[in-house]
Amino acid sequence: MSFNPLTLLFGDPSSDQVVPPKGNSAWLTGFASGAMAFIAVFALTLSLAVGRLADYWSLDLARTATVQIIAEGDSLSAQSDAALRVLRSTPGIESAEIIDKSEQLALLEPWLGSNLPAESLPIPQMIDVRLGEEGPDVDSLILRLKAEAPDASFDDHSTWRAPVLAASQRLRLMVALSLALTAMITVIIVVLSAHNALASNRGIIRTLRLLGARDSYIARAFVRRITMRATIGAVLGMGLAMLAVVSFPRQPEANGLLSGMSLSGADWVYPFLVPVLVGISAYAASRLAARYHLHTVT
Repeated sequence: MSFNPLTLLFGDPSSDQVVPPKGNSAWLTGFASGAMAFIAVFALTLSLAVGRLADYWSLDLARTATVQIIAEGDSLSAQSDAALRVLRSTPGIESAEIIDKSEQLALLEPWLGSNLPAESLPIPQMIDVRLGEEGPDVDSLILRLKAEAPDASFDDHSTWRAPVLAASQRLRLMVALSLALTAMITVIIVVLSAHNALASNRGIIRTLRLLGARDSYIARAFVRRITMRATIGAVLGMGLAMLAVVSFPRQPEANGLLSGMSLSGADWVYPFLVPVLVGISAYAASRLAARYHLHTVT
């Protein structure tokens, strides 16, 4: 059974008349392909957003650390100065700056509101530390800080950054699995639709054989019609998904998961691959189904 790609794209007027243009398999194939394409585009968008978030954590926060000092009065000022001297004299640290109290209050504002009693809140002294490429000897640095500033604690963010990165990688895996399941469901629906279309036209197939038509001629009509229905449905589903992604509300905060739910640059290429993959899958599945069914029809 040979197929010409040009015939698949532009059609064969004589063979197209073999397959009835309407029926349950017609709307089922188009609707299922559209729904699967819609889900696939959203899964791809989520995967890209997770990738951007993971890159942000790994590239930016991996080179930062925080020193926290919990003390009062003169002791807080003295330990802050001592901690700054230790940090700035440690190899592997590019800079160390005290975070102003107003900046700390701004960071707490989304959770605690704007009218914070700054003077009565037990806000610790925070020092923002920027690490070099190789980073410092953390164990030695902690010992020096304890000696100079007993109430200081060093946090390189590794204890809570690692679970976030692990979760993002796990989510990427789940997105890949969902795409694989989506493709599998699409193939199954196309196969069922092809079998239904061939079974409901069994009489027409027998008549065409009596008139001398070859199985390749009969199968070509079914394969092209089913493939085009699936591809058109996938294009519509992709279009709706892209409209939904474009209209997704943006967050003012940068580098967040929800604010990353968008497409930019080369990312726009990936949704257009979904209808292509659906069309290829529909073509392969319907062709196999047609070959099997025509072999069983006598």
